[in-house]
Amino acid sequence: MKLFIQITAKNLFKFVTNSNYREYLRLALFYGDKPRYRLYKIKFSNVQFEVPDCRSFIPQYKDIFVEEDYKFKVGSDKPLIFDCGANIGVSVLYFSKLYKGATVKAFEANPQIASILESNIARNNIRNVEVINKAVWIDDNGVDFSMDMADASSIFTNGNKEKIESVRLRDLIAREDKIDLLKMDIEGAETEVIKDCIPVLTKIDKLFIEYHTFNNQPQQLSVILSILEKNGFRYFLENVNDRKCPFINTKLGNNASMDTQFNIYAYRI
Repeated sequence: MKLFIQITAKNLFKFVTNSNYREYLRLALFYGDKPRYRLYKIKFSNVQFEVPDCRSFIPQYKDIFVEEDYKFKVGSDKPLIFDCGANIGVSVLYFSKLYKGATVKAFEANPQIASILESNIARNNIRNVEVINKAVWIDDNGVDFSMDMADASSIFTNGNKEKIESVRLRDLIAREDKIDLLKMDIEGAETEVIKDCIPVLTKIDKLFIEYHTFNNQPQQLSVILSILEKNGFRYFLENVNDRKCPFINTKLGNNASMDTQFNIYAYRI
């Protein structure tokens, strides 16, 4: 109830004009206080999804369906989208609704989450989606991976790790003529992957990167931005988590293992 009240007070206009926002409020009201890391079947936007963590699912829905973070203008009737870090499929659902002729390659490293992703796709008859249950990386040799049943599985977080399969993204991009959108939400692996993909970036029209730095890793935002500049992209940066008194609060309030998180929208003009 607390989450519902906080959200409603801020955005009365959206409530009146935006049906996806009203759906978001309904989700916050009925599922915002559910215990974490428990599986629920949730109906929303004329579909039913298995959701393993309501508290991370609700912000996902807001970012994707209310704010429309991944909306773009297509240049063809059949755009190709690489969704790296597809999680349980909220972004896949959005792409399928907005771009009817799209082909989506959905990468999800966590085997348990990938199983839920496949189930959600099948249950809702979402077409033209290929699920690849591998970590997007710089080689095909596998990676040690820390599992999380929300949206924070990573190569870089501490905790019990398992060896999982990986796929070299550069090789998959090289096989395509053009990728209309490459969405990359791979929890800290983005810098190494982008560096490895430099020779094939000309094939990408639009690129979304959720950039993270973990406390025990160097900050390399400038590396990514330099690569984008040298390869003909313009970009817009969005700060995902504000930190009040950042000289004192050196970690993100909602994730103590990180100190920065930005959304990078890169595009060609």
